[in-house]
Amino acid sequence: MTEDTKKRINELEEGRQLQLDFQKIAKAAGQCPDIIPVVVQNYATKEVILLAYTNEKALAKSIETRIATFWSTSRNELWIKGLTSGHFFELMEIRVNCEQNSLLYLVRPKGGPGKDGICHTKNAAGEARNCFYRRLNLETGQLENLDP
Repeated sequence: MTEDTKKRINELEEGRQLQLDFQKIAKAAGQCPDIIPVVVQNYATKEVILLAYTNEKALAKSIETRIATFWSTSRNELWIKGLTSGHFFELMEIRVNCEQNSLLYLVRPKGGPGKDGICHTKNAAGEARNCFYRRLNLETGQLENLDP
């Protein structure tokens, strides 16, 4: 990864500027048209952890293994959360929305103490955090880090 790419990713993940990717789903659909969004929520705390995508293959794998499995729109491949890090999401329940075009996975994070393994980003103390760690200030339009 080049230094420029690292800087761009860091600004995206830690910066204060809102840089929404409104083309993300359209781009992903070009690679894998049969995906739907999955909201991932902590079974115990009800905290929303992340938004991911699934296809039939990833959904079947999730049901079979009871480990949350997604379709990576970045890598265009099956993504078993925790396969690399060791921090898995045990699948407790799947809910389907009224139009059957999105899912809710209720999961129990496994494999690490506390919030370890929930997000690939870390706070200043080196602890993993929830993927929704920034809030949009509705007055200034700037992002505010809730877990710096």
